Amino acid sequence: MGAQQQGRVLVTGGCGFIGAAVVKALLDAGAGVTVVDRTPPRSPLDGVRYVVGDLTDAGVRDDAVAPGTAAIVHLAAATSVLQSVQRPAPTYADNVAVTQELLELARIRDVGQFLLASTNAVVGDVGEATITERLPLRPLTPYGATKAACEMLMSGYAGAYGMTTCALRFSNVYGPGMALKDSLVPRLMRAALDGSTVTIYGDGTQRRDLVHVDDVARAVLLARQGRYSGTAIVGAGRSVSVLELVDTVRTVTGRPLPTEHVAAQRGEMPAVVVDVSHSAEAIGYRPSVALADGLAGTWRYFLDTVGTA
Repeated sequence: MGAQQQGRVLVTGGCGFIGAAVVKALLDAGAGVTVVDRTPPRSPLDGVRYVVGDLTDAGVRDDAVAPGTAAIVHLAAATSVLQSVQRPAPTYADNVAVTQELLELARIRDVGQFLLASTNAVVGDVGEATITERLPLRPLTPYGATKAACEMLMSGYAGAYGMTTCALRFSNVYGPGMALKDSLVPRLMRAALDGSTVTIYGDGTQRRDLVHVDDVARAVLLARQGRYSGTAIVGAGRSVSVLELVDTVRTVTGRPLPTEHVAAQRGEMPAVVVDVSHSAEAIGYRPSVALADGLAGTWRYFLDTVGTA
């Protein structure tokens, strides 16, 4: 690890699904890691410094951004789109206000690098069009708006203070470690385990980009090592329909996965299609985990952690 990579990396939300994978990747690369999370770690890792608490608390932030911190990987956030619509003010406090306070601590304490988990929701609904980093910011929900605001704050700190800031826009992340999540992939896995029926909204032709958590962790590492400032989309670069996803899960699990169709949810995007070519140029990111392989590994994880019916 070169001189520019010395110092500890603070990972906010480091005990979560994506955070755990990022922490492991950083440790494997030889970095010192501090984790701040609302919940204590289930299995503390050797060499990791843990700070337990809420980042809306100034004392927790002060403890987490300790002297010697070289970079912040900011994953902690309120991520529910529905909750953001119902409770926009707390979503702002958790996402925008906390990010501003962390950026300010980074400025004061000479933390040179700040990486943010962002989202393609910052561009709003573009229909069937391909999402690139060049699209204007037009979020349609408070959640998307908070992430867009965070991206602008980072751009301001990069311009005014020379801080290296990178917004990594993750698509739909899946993989081992997501047993407690309620997105489509874990719901399919739980249905395969217990034989329940899977609910599909609409006709199932809506397309999504599903990126494996190992690819996401590698993208964070690449952005960290390359000291890239700007925006990079982190996805699979290949979208699949919900029906295709269900069929792939049937194949990897060997389970029938009965389905039922209900009315489409209001405001659901017909497609999420992302272009990751800029990320290849900017940080060297190229997705490496094929969907079938990633789902097979996720199934093994669910068998091991949740058990069979």
